[in-house]
Amino acid sequence: MTLLSLQHYLAVGAIMFCIGLIGFMTRRNLIVIFLCTELMFQAVAINLIAFGAFHKNLAGQAFVIFVLVIAASEASLALGLVILLFREKNTLDADAWRILKG
Repeated sequence: MTLLSLQHYLAVGAIMFCIGLIGFMTRRNLIVIFLCTELMFQAVAINLIAFGAFHKNLAGQAFVIFVLVIAASEASLALGLVILLFREKNTLDADAWRILKG
């Protein structure tokens, strides 16, 4: 892998991360917020794989496997919570849950 191709991978990862961050900060729907966090995870995974391939080291790819396992467990917990919250309030608006105390 050349330095130019590494820069392309890093640019794609940075663009994906920025799109996910903007979506996370501006949206109110819980499912869209969840999908934006997953997009940010995938952007970081692309960057880790690109650095690992550039340095000819498998540590980046191994670390991505652990990140994906964490993302999968986070996805299952988050979707379970979203379903539970939707059954309670019948809305997916994040502002409806600001008054939640307990």
